[in-house]
Amino acid sequence: MRDKYEYLLDLVKMGKISCTDYIKAACDNDSTNKDTILGKDLTRGERQKEGIDDVMNELDSLIGLDDVKKLIREIQAFAVIQKRRKEENLNADSLVFHMIFKGNPGTGKTTVARILGKIFNKIGILEKGHLIEVERADLVGEYIGHTALKVREQVKRAMGGILFIDEAYSLARGGDKDFGKEAIDTLVKAMEDNKNNFILILAGYKSEMDNFISINPGLKSRFPITIEFKDYNIDELMKIAKMIVDKREYKLSIDARIKIKSIIEKSMDSNDYRMGNARLVRNIVEKAIRKQASRLIHKKTISREDLITLRGDDFING
Repeated sequence: MRDKYEYLLDLVKMGKISCTDYIKAACDNDSTNKDTILGKDLTRGERQKEGIDDVMNELDSLIGLDDVKKLIREIQAFAVIQKRRKEENLNADSLVFHMIFKGNPGTGKTTVARILGKIFNKIGILEKGHLIEVERADLVGEYIGHTALKVREQVKRAMGGILFIDEAYSLARGGDKDFGKEAIDTLVKAMEDNKNNFILILAGYKSEMDNFISINPGLKSRFPITIEFKDYNIDELMKIAKMIVDKREYKLSIDARIKIKSIIEKSMDSNDYRMGNARLVRNIVEKAIRKQASRLIHKKTISREDLITLRGDDFING
């Protein structure tokens, strides 16, 4: 029990718990949970800072995306300072965080959106901070009135969090008889009716999103933040490959590293790269894992090293 008392005394000296809390905890015969003791006396601001630090570390752990990370930090700082100004009865800018994400598939858009939800939750902008990911089929109905119903249902699911619409430009396709425009109009109304209750992110290819906004001029002013996600370079894609392999408890042999780099370099000059990025790398690794399994299944004896090693001949083009 001596360690317990020494720990409690340290908390008293640091001002984390009061003498009364010390006496109460010291007299408790049950084992004391240190985190619980400490957590009881943390201020709301201290708990918030601990939470936001964890989320920002998660953001920083992402490979590449330097410009995106910088902008996210600016958004986070702006939100915190404007809330603080409002608390001091100072003029504060309106906190509107609806966004447009532009970039090819596999560039981290959904991952960043999920992290943004956590950030906005930790700093008190969003009540829940969860992410609802939808596409055209989830929003556009097949008959009059059906579309508005579907949109309202998805908005309801996203309340307190983020509604993320992938390939949002597809809502403008289909012609005059299509219900995509109704989906857009219903979303705009939902944004007006629930200004502080959810955040809407429209995502898709850069050129398609630019065109989508240009033919729907009323949308531009409603989305004050635009984030562009660039394609990964070869070094970043190799780091992503290693991260995927490590997480699955495999390792790359020297010839495997050479082979996967060669496959990625060839893909970078084709649509495979522009259509894939990190997703392309994940698919390459998954194919190699299946190829390794087919190779090993015929061996009489399989060592631990065999099970974890991906060789160059496990990686195939296409």
